[in-house]
Amino acid sequence: MPLALLALAIGAFGIGTTEFVVMGLLPEIAGDYGVSIPSAGLLVTGYAIGVVIGAPLMTVLGTRISRKTMLMILMVLFVAGNLLSAVAPTMGVMLVGRIVASLAHGAFFGIGSVVAADLVAPDKKAGAIATMFTGLTIANIAGVPLGTFIGQAVGWRVTFAVVAALGVVGLLGIAKLVPALPRPEGTHLRRELTAFRNPQVLLAMAMTVLGFGGVFAAITYIAPMMTHVAGYSDDAVTWLLVLFGVGMFLGNLLGGRLADRKLMPMLYASLGGLAVVLALFTLTAHNKILAAVSILLVGALGFATVPPLQKRVLDQAHGAPTLASAVNIGAFNLGNALAAWLGGQVIAAGLGYTAPNWVGALLAGAALLLAVWSAALERRAPVREGTVTAAPVPVHH
Repeated sequence: MPLALLALAIGAFGIGTTEFVVMGLLPEIAGDYGVSIPSAGLLVTGYAIGVVIGAPLMTVLGTRISRKTMLMILMVLFVAGNLLSAVAPTMGVMLVGRIVASLAHGAFFGIGSVVAADLVAPDKKAGAIATMFTGLTIANIAGVPLGTFIGQAVGWRVTFAVVAALGVVGLLGIAKLVPALPRPEGTHLRRELTAFRNPQVLLAMAMTVLGFGGVFAAITYIAPMMTHVAGYSDDAVTWLLVLFGVGMFLGNLLGGRLADRKLMPMLYASLGGLAVVLALFTLTAHNKILAAVSILLVGALGFATVPPLQKRVLDQAHGAPTLASAVNIGAFNLGNALAAWLGGQVIAAGLGYTAPNWVGALLAGAALLLAVWSAALERRAPVREGTVTAAPVPVHH
């Protein structure tokens, strides 16, 4: 394995940690700033919106310079955003820091995947991409729970300072280990935009927004839900997030394998199962054991949707998948933003900390209906799946 892949994995680890760790620290952040938990949830929404904007924007800008240089610029943005979050005197300043860090998210995974594939032989490209994304998986199993533990033990600001330090390590690793790859050819924006004329591409992205949004509706407010409803202590949130990370790992692995065999049936099963589990979570959240099982299942079923949704976009955007792939990364995070905001609204309306689970169930159910509709339209007017001209980019958000 080229050592350059390790540098990319470290960057992925840091980005994955900063995206999700804030959810385990919402009560501490809200208390420090003297705001409500739904208001603190805007830190999740703001980050997600930053990814939505930054993914296509930074990807297009990245075609103007070498990929190595662009990756280093993205890591500088990431470090700066997390340092600003660590020292932010007000909630507004912290939100700015979150948005700055989020601009690096989508483009790093998109460009980093291309770089990883270029570092190895043609028959090992998928393995190289997977190696880089191992950093993201480990972030949710180890980085997020550890960051939550540090934040609860010595202060949430320390958590963001540590994440910034991880970004510095990733930056130095990229500078030292990633070779100077040739500057990519300019992006033909007009050609890339033609992919969005295909209704199936838009439907796939809508499924991404709604389906993955269902996960974030529940997980954004997992800390108050588990402490106020299930009766867990604050310390227990750490290992509950480990369970969520394990579910993510298993679901992503399963979804990737099955999507290559039966894409749409896999999508039906994962979205339908997610809707059912989220609906039941409103009841199971009142029992410690059932709540823990539900968190594991939400992670597994939610991330089982990721490979088929991403592959669906790449298949339907045949001939011009680059920008569509970047926009779909943003679509995952648009779903995160929408769900985090809706979850905060139902809590603020006095419906309780389990109410976001119903929001998630409805979003996942709507995504399932879109999947059925998309398949029906495809049967009536089949769209030939072209050859994907770029290496498929695994996604998380």
